[in-house]
Amino acid sequence: MTYTHLTTEELVMIEAYFHQQISVMKIAAYIGRSRQTIHNVITFLRKGYTALDYFKQYQKNKKRCGRRPIALPNDQQAYIQKKVAQGWTPDVIIGRGEKVIACSSRTLYRQFKQGLFDQKTLPMKGKRKPNGHKEKRGKQVFKRDLSERSTDFPCFKEEFGHLEGDTIVGAHHQSAIITLVERLSKAIITLKPNGRKAQDIEATINNWFQCIPRNLFKLITFDCGKEFSNWKSISHQNDVAIYFADPGTPSQRALNEHSNGLLRKDGLPKEMDFNQVDQSFVSAVASLRNRIPRKSLDYQTPLEVFLSYINEKQLSSLI
Repeated sequence: MTYTHLTTEELVMIEAYFHQQISVMKIAAYIGRSRQTIHNVITFLRKGYTALDYFKQYQKNKKRCGRRPIALPNDQQAYIQKKVAQGWTPDVIIGRGEKVIACSSRTLYRQFKQGLFDQKTLPMKGKRKPNGHKEKRGKQVFKRDLSERSTDFPCFKEEFGHLEGDTIVGAHHQSAIITLVERLSKAIITLKPNGRKAQDIEATINNWFQCIPRNLFKLITFDCGKEFSNWKSISHQNDVAIYFADPGTPSQRALNEHSNGLLRKDGLPKEMDFNQVDQSFVSAVASLRNRIPRKSLDYQTPLEVFLSYINEKQLSSLI
């Protein structure tokens, strides 16, 4: 049974009964309270105080109850500030466990909301596009859909080497970056094409495949944008299967869409002209994100998980 404190009306009634010299037992029966509760008030009133004085004392005591705010030591605050600057979220800081923090992740989130730390790095809230949004970009018609992928790769969800791909567009839609994400490790790969047309995307992807061990990646799932119209040539030349998500269904490539949002936040915003940056810059942005632990990876970094799936020979080829 939940206990409720005495109301001001009850205190006034107790004071009135007290002045009429009614016993504690009868007052408790009249009000429907325990005798001990009534006895505490009567004892206070016998000292010459009033019901108002009792209520003021109650309010004063109430201010001191409850858990006191947690104040983290200076070294822990400095560590949090350092990791926040590297893009770590409060959940990752606590979950990774590199340094003992004297609070839970929920408490640390509350401290961020109170303004004790920089909250610009916290994940964005809300929807990027409103309900009813219709995609107006061009789509290709002849493609392989996901039903074929599930048939060709029955172990798709448990197997390493499956990529999700897309492009993020720069200022005035005049430039683009190719983004690829390996599903199991969540490792992000960024490629800088010379343009955003289909032939530019094809040339960049082909050059990248020539620099990595053959058959390291088994398939790529793209969105159905026209920039991937030359998918057949890419597939044949690099011996990689290519499939396409259904139009207007980004949830079928949710990891890639989420990764694109992180890249936007980390250094590739929409207002940037990607023609003014080179491959080393876009690779550095992806490398920063690949070195941040992820809760879904048991607080390992995508790079650590990615390296656990390849052997020394493949690693030497990548390096």
